[in-house]
Amino acid sequence: MDIITSTWTKFLQQFFPVFTAPGAEIFSRLIIGWILCTTRRTVTGILSYADPWTKRAHDAYHRFFPDARWSMTELWKLLAKILVQAFCRNGIITLALDDTLFHRRGRKVDGAGWWRDAVRSTHKNIVYAWGLNLVVLTLQIQPPWGGEPLGLPINMRLHRKKGPTLIELAAQMINEVRQWLGERPFRVVADGFYATLAGKESRGVTIISRIKRNANLYDLPPKRRKKRRGRPRKRGKKLAKLEKMTAHIQNWQTVTFRRRGETVKRLVYTRVVLWYAVSRKPILLVISRDPSGKEKDDFFFTTDVTMDAAEVLACYADRWAIEDTFKNTKQLLGAQQPQTHKAKGPERAAGLSLWLYSMVWLWYLKQKSRRRYFIVQPWYRQKSSPSFADAMNCLRRELWRERIKYMFGISAVHDKKFQFLLEALAPAA
Repeated sequence: MDIITSTWTKFLQQFFPVFTAPGAEIFSRLIIGWILCTTRRTVTGILSYADPWTKRAHDAYHRFFPDARWSMTELWKLLAKILVQAFCRNGIITLALDDTLFHRRGRKVDGAGWWRDAVRSTHKNIVYAWGLNLVVLTLQIQPPWGGEPLGLPINMRLHRKKGPTLIELAAQMINEVRQWLGERPFRVVADGFYATLAGKESRGVTIISRIKRNANLYDLPPKRRKKRRGRPRKRGKKLAKLEKMTAHIQNWQTVTFRRRGETVKRLVYTRVVLWYAVSRKPILLVISRDPSGKEKDDFFFTTDVTMDAAEVLACYADRWAIEDTFKNTKQLLGAQQPQTHKAKGPERAAGLSLWLYSMVWLWYLKQKSRRRYFIVQPWYRQKSSPSFADAMNCLRRELWRERIKYMFGISAVHDKKFQFLLEALAPAA
């Protein structure tokens, strides 16, 4: 690209084969404009930063989302392979799964509907909002500075009224990622809504989730005696409900694990059981209790009965990274703001915003020296690790530097006046 030739552009060039030659140029300009934009991220708002010299007609950018010839699935496939190669070359790949609502305006937004707004709803009061209901799969990686992991989106589906259910869409995404990444072992962590994925046949995939407090659990079937008539038993005796079960447990064990970067202790009880209504295969039930008694007992399960209880608790606690992903994508990338309404436009715009979140972190983590990009402000001296806002500021600083160099020459980026301008533009969004 002739406007900005930076390390960021080199990252984008890996995805150019997904597009036609004109589409690749529009894609590159739009993404850079999306990052630099200081107004609402509508296509019109992005245009001033994407193509300030108006080298292309504005309608070419407006048609990019609904009508251009490119595939969001191919973008996800390339991104997933790049991220796994960069951060998860060996061992188990941990994925987090959840759905989120992207609020939209306008009655004629393709794929939009009235959905429960989890952020504003409570147990007693359910709030519905108009928007896109997205199911997102993220790759969980541990950043170099430790603490809470990062959830990087690698696949997404739009949930439509009268279409496949959330569970079906989730199963499709998991199987799709398995095909992309080959015969690698996977762990998929999700909240209790997606617990029924345990009953879906998916070789090499372990499901970790919450289990309902009123679930009907059974012992494993007893061994069949020789020369007995009739079919063998499929399940053992029915167990008490979970809350009643905990009242009679005596052999609690103490475990220590990392919960979102902090070390915590819990009392745990494990037992291999059958959740017959969901799956015919055994699961490992893990009951967690706060030794101080301040928190209620938690009930988890995993389809891998050989897992350690502390590992199950740590995996589920790290699931919270996907919530931070949704918050940062909406607040810092303006993911809900693109005003594209027709055909594939709304789904593609939403998917591209989540894709961009992963790309920003990928670029930031690949920098040789992150120290000079992580600025500790005087009012926040205790801050010890960078946030997504810091990664965005770092990327904007480089993109503005290259743009100033292109406009005013290489000497401009060493001028103190332009240095002041760079530091003012970097956090502007």
